[in-house]
Amino acid sequence: MSVYILLSKLTTEGRKTIKERPSRMREVRAEYESLGVKVLEQYATLGPYDFVSVIEAPDNETVSEVSVGLCSRGTIEIMTLAAIPVDSYVSALKSAKKIK
Repeated sequence: MSVYILLSKLTTEGRKTIKERPSRMREVRAEYESLGVKVLEQYATLGPYDFVSVIEAPDNETVSEVSVGLCSRGTIEIMTLAAIPVDSYVSALKSAKKIK
């Protein structure tokens, strides 16, 4: 399983939904999991993004389905980042030095 970080911003409609139904924030976790990803962590944040979610998914296609599916409702915008463990990244860079 690969790890992804989802940076989420509420739209105007999303802010209305959260104000009317704060429990909606917890429901999103169950939705993620019903779409085939495992939620590792979720945070509400201050700043340019309203939420940060750290998930595991089998592949990029699954994460794309999650992102497009949730964004298509018009209540949230998501920026998805693939996350690479630092040890794996260091190993990859060491291997890349051998390539000229």
